[in-house]
Amino acid sequence: MPTFENPAADADEVQAALRALAHATRSIEDPRQIYSVLGSLTSAVASLSQSLHQLATFHDNAAMKGVWVAGDSRAGRAATFQVSWELHRAGEILHQVSDSIASAHNAESRITYTHRDLPGFAEATNRSAHNGLQL
Repeated sequence: MPTFENPAADADEVQAALRALAHATRSIEDPRQIYSVLGSLTSAVASLSQSLHQLATFHDNAAMKGVWVAGDSRAGRAATFQVSWELHRAGEILHQVSDSIASAHNAESRITYTHRDLPGFAEATNRSAHNGLQL
């Protein structure tokens, strides 16, 4: 359960959830779930991007104030700037990943799955009537 206050504990929970998702998506038995999964992943990746930018901003601010730096101040500042740069870069890459997943999510909304072998299989309604993303 998310704490909303302990980033280390929440990050551990995210890692476990993503591992479970990787396991669960090895074989898809009901492709109607893909739309929902893509919507959730779009939001999750956007939140991860935001988190990385926020961690980078901490390093930006700490470097400017000269606080929370371990060891030699010059080496500490250099490491702080490097961490900040890499985290902002990763955040931007994830922003692009989120956009790509959102595009796939939008395309998935135009697919209606049926199952020939199961006469009682309820068809999903065509989601394209929503005119785009629905998160």
